[in-house]
Amino acid sequence: MGNYDEDTAFLGQKGPFFVILFFLLNAIYISTGFHGLYIVFVGASPSHRCRVADGNLTEEWMKASIPNETVHGKPQPSQCWRYSLEAVRNLSALGYSPLDVNLTDITLERCVDGWSYSTEIYHSTIVSEWDLVCDGEWRVPFATSTLYMGYLLGSLVSGQLSDRFGRKKVLFASLAAEALAIFAQSFSDSWLLFCVLYFFVGTFQISLYITAFVLGSEVLSKSLRVLFTTLGAFLHYCIGYMVLPWIAFAVRDWRSLLRVLSGLTVVYVPLWWLIPESPRWLLSQGRVLESEAIVREAAKKNKVTAPALIFSQSEVKEAAASQNSKYSALDVLRTSDIRKTTFLCLLLWMAINIGYFGLSLNTTNLSGDPFLNCFLSAVTEVPAYIVSTFLLKSCPRRPVLSAFLVIGGGFLLLVQLIPESLQTLALALEMAGKFGFTMSFTVVYIYPAELYPTVLRNLGIGMCSSAARVGSITAPYVIFLGTFNKYLPYILMGSLTVASSITNVFLPETFEKVLPETLEQMQKCKRTENLFLFHQHHTTLLSAGIRDSQKI
Repeated sequence: MGNYDEDTAFLGQKGPFFVILFFLLNAIYISTGFHGLYIVFVGASPSHRCRVADGNLTEEWMKASIPNETVHGKPQPSQCWRYSLEAVRNLSALGYSPLDVNLTDITLERCVDGWSYSTEIYHSTIVSEWDLVCDGEWRVPFATSTLYMGYLLGSLVSGQLSDRFGRKKVLFASLAAEALAIFAQSFSDSWLLFCVLYFFVGTFQISLYITAFVLGSEVLSKSLRVLFTTLGAFLHYCIGYMVLPWIAFAVRDWRSLLRVLSGLTVVYVPLWWLIPESPRWLLSQGRVLESEAIVREAAKKNKVTAPALIFSQSEVKEAAASQNSKYSALDVLRTSDIRKTTFLCLLLWMAINIGYFGLSLNTTNLSGDPFLNCFLSAVTEVPAYIVSTFLLKSCPRRPVLSAFLVIGGGFLLLVQLIPESLQTLALALEMAGKFGFTMSFTVVYIYPAELYPTVLRNLGIGMCSSAARVGSITAPYVIFLGTFNKYLPYILMGSLTVASSITNVFLPETFEKVLPETLEQMQKCKRTENLFLFHQHHTTLLSAGIRDSQKI
């Protein structure tokens, strides 16, 4: 449909029709911000310890029943063990006080009577309601991963559904289904049901995100289309992300929080009558009169005169021909060069998503107020989106993406060097790392779109999105490693990200290059010469290091 932009050029670039539609679509992205990360508060683990169910024990013995343990170098009451309650009862009945006996000689036992949870920060979470602690602690990252498993399914099917039923119908159906799934999730009576419903929340949410992205790309003018796909969608998602901690701060019960978030979707109902179907999609389906009606309405709002005939018969035939030209996922792996490009892009997307979602989910584990930490994490993304958008307009992709990856991973590797007394500095380093990951996130969305030819661009980005989902599914477990060593997630995410920056050495540069239309026009990976230069550079550094060490 190469003539569509020419045939609708009379609409202009920034008329009221385009501007209003730009803000309406971006408003929908605000909902994805606070729907996508509410597990940060719903799945938070409050301070807890074993419940001591014996009303005959004194307050002194109740406190002494919980042994102390060292966690991350600090002593604290054990969260998973207590002294044998029978032994404590016997000692108390004999008139002993905790100061009269050597408590370490008493046998330890698990929290057989459950746990007591602090309500200082959270009134209730799924952790405190279903005891997802100690041996059941793994269920929290698994619950988080079910959202991203849903992302994987939604990424695969949303494009096919919107191609068949239309962008607008799938957009609003996904919005309504997501709200209903979140509302139903608030009534979950078990962890398993919560996970099942969370899977569908993820499916509908990514479908909403992708469909709105496609609709905006197809309906908006060229100038606003670029702004929408770079800054608009990401920035408004971030606005929702910033709103989330304030809602969670006001509503600290997880069931009530989900109902509030679900209910906020009602404000989008009027948008059904304000957002049109994609004229491009209608044209591809042969529904020329409906497509022309939308374009004429746009002309009326922009106060321009539409020609008597908008779409020529040749364009309708071209649209029909494009529908009959189908490609499969095997085509992005068919030749050696495209296979290498695909493999390198998959590695990039996976590494960046592990880091981005890992840091986003880790905010409640940081020292300080979890609501403020989440807000700061969201605020950090705003300048990152703005800076990366301007850099994309004037800078080559490879060095920019490599620099962002090194910034994001490098700052995380420095966190382990910060002493416990300087936790504010550690928080600043993590936010700086998040800044680098967010900028990388923006660039990596543009890069594959410029690498793949038009005939495979949608399939290529779809495969990259699937790899991203694998990364986001893995992210909760990377953060879970912090229960064994608080620095392990930072070391893993930082090392993986810095290592992935090497991937760019093998990818071709796309800045100011014509977008490839066919497989023959696609650039090849510069594998041999880049590998030689990379090896030569590191050999030089190694030789210099050996000479310096010999001098010493």
